[in-house]
Amino acid sequence: MDYFAESLSLHRKHRGKLEITSKIPLETKDDLSLAYTPGVARPCEVIAEHPEQAYELTMKGNAVAVLSDGSAVLGLGNIGPAAALPVMEGKAILFKQFAGIDAVPICVQVDSDEHLIAIGKAIAPTFGGINLEDISAPRCFVVEEALQDIGIPVFHDDQHGTAIVLLAALMNGAKAIGKRLSDLKVVINGAGAAGSAIARILTCHDKDSCAGVSVADVLICDSKGIISSQRTDLNRYKKDLLQFSNKVHRSGSLHDAVRGADAFIGVSKGNLLQASDVRTMGSDPIILAMANPIPEIMPDEARRGGAAVVGTGRSDFPNQVNNVLAFPGIFRGALDARAVRITSNMKVAAVHALAEAVGEPTVDRILPDPMDHTVSEKVAAAVRDAANM
Repeated sequence: MDYFAESLSLHRKHRGKLEITSKIPLETKDDLSLAYTPGVARPCEVIAEHPEQAYELTMKGNAVAVLSDGSAVLGLGNIGPAAALPVMEGKAILFKQFAGIDAVPICVQVDSDEHLIAIGKAIAPTFGGINLEDISAPRCFVVEEALQDIGIPVFHDDQHGTAIVLLAALMNGAKAIGKRLSDLKVVINGAGAAGSAIARILTCHDKDSCAGVSVADVLICDSKGIISSQRTDLNRYKKDLLQFSNKVHRSGSLHDAVRGADAFIGVSKGNLLQASDVRTMGSDPIILAMANPIPEIMPDEARRGGAAVVGTGRSDFPNQVNNVLAFPGIFRGALDARAVRITSNMKVAAVHALAEAVGEPTVDRILPDPMDHTVSEKVAAAVRDAANM
C-alpha cells in the first residue's frame, strides 16, 4: 500500500480526522433548557464559587490541549501551524482511542517564546493538561519550563515521551541480546528536544529522572557532527549537553561517532547511515532509527550491516518505537490523579511499566504492540500510583 497517497485521499475524503459530538440529547425544549439557557447558569455559578468543580461539571477533567506552533514536526521540520494540523489531529484521535481522553489540537502562529507561553496560560482554564508538540528547540525548553506552575500538567511529548519509550526499548533490546545497559556506548543523532531528553535519561543526568542505571557513554551528533568541546559553534543548550555526554572527548562526523558504538538512536532525518556504517559498530549493535516518515537507516539496510536489533518510528515495520505507547497512558494517569504536573517519578514509572509490558523481550519484540490497549492502562496505573506517592 502507498501510505502517503492513501493517507492524502483519506484526509481529503473526511476533511480531517476530528469532529465534535454531544454527550447529551438535544431533541426537546427541556433538553435545550438543561444544556443551555436557563439551566446552564447553575453549573456556572457553582464553578464560580468552587473552581475545582470544573473538573466534575465540564470537559476539563478529561480534556487535553495538543498545542503546537508547527516549528519542528518530526521528519518534516518547520512547516508551520496549518501544515502541522494533520499531525495534531492524529495525536488527538490517539488520545481518544488509547486512553479515552478528549484532546483538542491547537495550532498557533506565534512570534516569540513569550507569545506561546501566554497562549498556554490563557487556555489552562479549559483543559486538564497540555501536551506540547512539535515545537523547535530551544523554544520548547523555555515554554515547557515556564508552564510548569499553571495548575495543570504540561508535558512536551517530543522530549519526555520519546525518552520514555526509547529507554524502555533500549532496556529490552539489551536484555534480548544478553547485554547490560550499563555497558552500552550510545550514539544519538539529533541534538534538539528529543535527543537532549534521551541523553539525560540514559545518563541519569537528572538524578530524580533516573530509571536505575546509566549507560557507559553517550555521543550526541547534530548536522555538523559530534558535539564536542573542540567545537566553537555551539549554543548554550548544546554546550550544556557536554555535562553528560562525550566523556572521551571525541570529535568528527556521525560516521566517526558510530565506530565501535553499541547502539545508534536517530531522532533527526532520513537516510543518514548505510550498512557499511553499521559494520563499523560493536558486536550485535542496536539500531533505533526513529525519523519519520523515512528513518535514518531502513531496517533491511541495518540488518545487512549486522544489526541485531532494529526499531523505527513507523507502524509498518517491527519494533515500532512510537510515543503512542506512552503519552496516552501518562496523561490518563495524570488526569485520574488530578496531578498539577508530571513529575520525574511519574516518567520513570512509565518507563518501567512499558518495559515490563513486553514480558520476555526478543530481538523482534522489544516493545509491546502499539495497538495493544492494555499498555496504556498499565502505564496509566503506574503513573497514577507515582503521582500519589
